[in-house]
Amino acid sequence: MTSAVQPNFPRSKLSLYLDLIRWNRPIGWLLLLWPSLAALWLAARGFPGWHLLGVFVLGTVLMRSAGCCINDVADREFDRHVKRTTERPITSGLVTVPEALTLGAVLALAAFALVLTTNRTAVLWSFPALAIAIIYPYSKRWFAMPQAVLGVAFSFGIPMAYAAVQGRIPAAAWLLLVGNLFWVLCYDTEYAMVDRDDDLKIGIKTSAITLGRWDVTAIMAFYIVYLAIWFGVSASVAASPILYLAFALAVAQVLWHFMLIRGRTRDGCFRAFNKNHWLSFTLFVGILLSLAFAR
Repeated sequence: MTSAVQPNFPRSKLSLYLDLIRWNRPIGWLLLLWPSLAALWLAARGFPGWHLLGVFVLGTVLMRSAGCCINDVADREFDRHVKRTTERPITSGLVTVPEALTLGAVLALAAFALVLTTNRTAVLWSFPALAIAIIYPYSKRWFAMPQAVLGVAFSFGIPMAYAAVQGRIPAAAWLLLVGNLFWVLCYDTEYAMVDRDDDLKIGIKTSAITLGRWDVTAIMAFYIVYLAIWFGVSASVAASPILYLAFALAVAQVLWHFMLIRGRTRDGCFRAFNKNHWLSFTLFVGILLSLAFAR
């Protein structure tokens, strides 16, 4: 009895575009979403309203998706040499560069349309936010710690949240951005540790390569700075036993991450990266509940 050979049907453009924007891997926009929502609640000192909540949730998904298009265009030559990325739509030739750039532009314009429904301050700050998102993929060629550039790009939802709520960006928003930048350094260094061998061969600069044998120590130090800054700002607005419990749970997660990455295995480092959004989610829930019960 012979087995039937399954035909290899070509993938639809929709399927390829969804793959390009990582639709089936929401970790990217979750890492962006929770700090932005936490900042939104802190700026409003409670529920910010359905309009702003919708703007920031949808805007986060759209801008993350647009960023994937830009990133994959910039990295298409590098991705051919990395085990994890060889089958990406652009790298494999199934999606062309003009197609990816067009899709990215449409998604970014949709996000900008959402910003236009807020206020002038938020609209003006959306331009540097977009510029940093475009610059990041190219920083890997010349900057020893491109994760720091990503940290600014992935943290810009924080000042945008304050701008949308208050019509200004106070010092607390910039302080939260700095703290969040250190968190991005944590999880994206864990991510870079997965690809370190491949990145060394092709000449990409990453924090995992720059930090070398101090990578795990540095990540733990970055976590401490991140939690300290966020605790200081959050406690000044929403101090409560619930907030303290949330930060205690966050510390426990950091200790778990240390156990995952200390051996520097690909599986352990990728798992630590992939579960990182729970850390910021924990802080967001703590802030939300603290402000809710304070009313």
